[in-house]
Amino acid sequence: MEHTLQTTEAVASPPLSLRVGQLVEVRSEDEILATLDANGMLEELPFMPEMVRFCGQQFRVGAVAHKLCDTQSRTGMRRMHNAVHLAGAAARCDGGGHDGCQADCLLYWKTAWLKPASSSSVVADAPPSSRLLPLLVTTTRRDGTDAFRCQATELLRAAPESLPSRDLAQYVQDVRTGNVSAAWSGRAFMVGMFNRVQGVTERVLPQALRFRGGRPWKFLRGRAGASTPTAQTNLQPGEWVRVKSKREIEATLNDDLLNRGLGFDSEMSRFCGRTAKVARRVDRIIDEKTGKMLTMRNPCIVLEGVVCEGAYHASCPRAIPSYWREIWLERVEEPV
Repeated sequence: MEHTLQTTEAVASPPLSLRVGQLVEVRSEDEILATLDANGMLEELPFMPEMVRFCGQQFRVGAVAHKLCDTQSRTGMRRMHNAVHLAGAAARCDGGGHDGCQADCLLYWKTAWLKPASSSSVVADAPPSSRLLPLLVTTTRRDGTDAFRCQATELLRAAPESLPSRDLAQYVQDVRTGNVSAAWSGRAFMVGMFNRVQGVTERVLPQALRFRGGRPWKFLRGRAGASTPTAQTNLQPGEWVRVKSKREIEATLNDDLLNRGLGFDSEMSRFCGRTAKVARRVDRIIDEKTGKMLTMRNPCIVLEGVVCEGAYHASCPRAIPSYWREIWLERVEEPV
C-alpha cells in the first residue's frame, strides 16, 4: 500500500517539549496519517491500530519517554527522541489489533501525534479517516510472514542509540521532565555505577576477590540447578496473594535467574513480602525479538499495580508489567 507524506501542521511544527502532567490532545486521524510512512511508522515507531480510537481526545502526560531499556538483546539503555507515555485510557495497548496479545505494554506517542490541549476541542466533530486504520491493519504483519509488527518489536530500530549509564544528562532529564524525584534519580545513578563496577570485577578478578560474586545490586543467585520446580495453584483475577521472600524465590531459579524460562530480577525483588491482587493470567504474548505469538505452557500472573519501576535500571519509564510464576506467590486473605 502506497502512502505519500503530506504537509500539515503535524509534520511542520517543531517537536513539543512536554513534562509529566501536561494536558495534550491526540491529533486527528488525517493529521497522524500525514506523519506516517508506507509502513505506518514515524521515525521507525509504528502508530498502531489500538491507538486510533484515542484520536481527538485529551490526556495528561504520564512520563517522558526519552529513554528505554533494551529487553530484546540486553544491551542496556537506549535513547528515544520526541516521545511520551500518556496517562489514563491511552496508557497501555489492549492487544486488540494484534490477535489479543496480553503484554499490556505502555504505548509510545510521538510528539508529532500530539498538540497542546484546546478547550474548544470537540471529539464528535472529527469524522473518522477512511485511510488510517486500513494502513495500520495492513502493516501489523511483517511482509511474507505470520510475525507481528508492533511498537515493542520495533523499539531497537526506533531507539538505535545506546545510552551509557555514566551519561549524567539522562538523570537530570528524568528530574526536569517530572519522571522521577531527585532522590530516586540519584539512587538509580548510584546503583548503575555499582553494577558497572561489579561487571568489571566479574570479568577481571578471580571468584575469591569479587564482592558478592560480582553480582549486580540485590545480589540474586539461583539455587535450583538446571531443573527448576513448578507449581499450579490456579490463581484467578481478584484473589489476593503475597509475594514470597527473596530466599524462597531464589530456590526456584537456575543460574540465569530463570524458572521455566521466565526471569526474576532485582526490580521484582523489591516486592518480596508485599501483598497484591491478581489482575489477570497471561498465556498469549508477542515475542519482541521475532514478532511471533507465544502461547505459554504455564500461564504467568500479573498483579495489580506491580510494574517495573526502573528503580535499579536507570529510571526506565517503560513500566513493564512484572510476570510472576505461581510458585512465587501464596494466597492470603483480603487485607482489611
